[in-house]
Amino acid sequence: MTYETALEKIHSLLTFGSRPGLDRMRELMRRLDNPQDKLRYIHVAGTNGKGSVCAVLSSVLTAADYKTGLFISPYITDFRERIQINNEMISKETLTDAVEKTFPVLEELREEGIIITEFEYVNALQFYIHAQAGCDIVVLETGMGGLLDCTNVINPPLGAVITSIGLDHTAVLGETIEEIAAQKCGIIKNGSAVFTSAQCDEAMAVIEETAERMNVPLIKSSDIKVNIEEMTLEGSRFTADNISCFIKLAGRHQIENAVTALSALFYLRKKKILSISDEAFMDGLESAENPARLELLNKEPVVLLDGAHNPDGITSLKEAINTFLPDVPIFGVTGMLADKDVDRSVELLKGMFKKVFTAPINNPRALDAEALAEKYRASQTETEAGASPQAAFDKAFEAAKNNNCAVVICGSLYLAGEIRPYIIEKFNQPTE
Repeated sequence: MTYETALEKIHSLLTFGSRPGLDRMRELMRRLDNPQDKLRYIHVAGTNGKGSVCAVLSSVLTAADYKTGLFISPYITDFRERIQINNEMISKETLTDAVEKTFPVLEELREEGIIITEFEYVNALQFYIHAQAGCDIVVLETGMGGLLDCTNVINPPLGAVITSIGLDHTAVLGETIEEIAAQKCGIIKNGSAVFTSAQCDEAMAVIEETAERMNVPLIKSSDIKVNIEEMTLEGSRFTADNISCFIKLAGRHQIENAVTALSALFYLRKKKILSISDEAFMDGLESAENPARLELLNKEPVVLLDGAHNPDGITSLKEAINTFLPDVPIFGVTGMLADKDVDRSVELLKGMFKKVFTAPINNPRALDAEALAEKYRASQTETEAGASPQAAFDKAFEAAKNNNCAVVICGSLYLAGEIRPYIIEKFNQPTE
């Protein structure tokens, strides 16, 4: 089997399940000899910030000499970003071998009328690969929700981390913050501890009630004393409980994400569950990366790439723009999925952009570029629909370069995945 064939087999599966629940996943894992039971985890759920929290956790644990598995979604440019060991993508050979050995089990299940979805299978693959590699610990990001998310077939983790909760995936998770928070809290298990980012009152009430009912320790990011020393587009410098920290992730919200990760690691160190030196904390924080999250791709003119795709993410992006680019005219490049809260996101960005270039996204759930352009025009924003993400960026970049402005790309991680390699190649080309 070739790597290309392995990817084709993975992507041939249904993206979404036809029935809720974990029964399919549990049966698949049973037939694979339950590799998930051979591993220890830090389990991460939430609406925004999951990827950055996972990046920090993985980076610090790797710096502390733990063989660290990482499972994230979605990927930006390479499928193998989803399954990592010690912050490195697994090899094509590793993925191909895992598919070759496990895909026949899916075919057996299919013959019995049990249909495994793509996300379920990818999750099974990461369990299998991380167990085969003998990882000491796996940082495990949920896909959607928590309670019924297929990552939730694990035994009690070392810790359950709940990042910022907001309104997203409302058709599946519920229409209120309380309903969504209850789903996220489904990863909290007896015999573990729960760690949370700063939350709105409604979400925090659900987290506190769940922790009390299940009699598990609750540690909040606000329990850590933080002193911010410097914030720039190239990163932030701060102290957390007297440990000097620098992260390349820009924005106040990324400090919150880092501190959320630290709250879990500090606790596990204090309980002597993990051994992490202050040096490992500092080295791991500094090396943590999470592409397409307020990522600075160019300095003159400034080009920022951010995967913000829901109102809370857009709000964090807006705050960062106001902090780092005050009074700088900005050209926006954006594309969104139709099932996101597009109207609210456009409303939040009203007045932020000198001009917006909308772009189509290669995704069946994508909103048409012209339809998105009309929404921006309705908010009195000058807008032009682009034929492609690359074309939209080129127009925005030329306009910014000629007018001493900046470019901000946002709206979807899928858009980021399409446009990021193009921009990096564009800026790395030798000049004549």
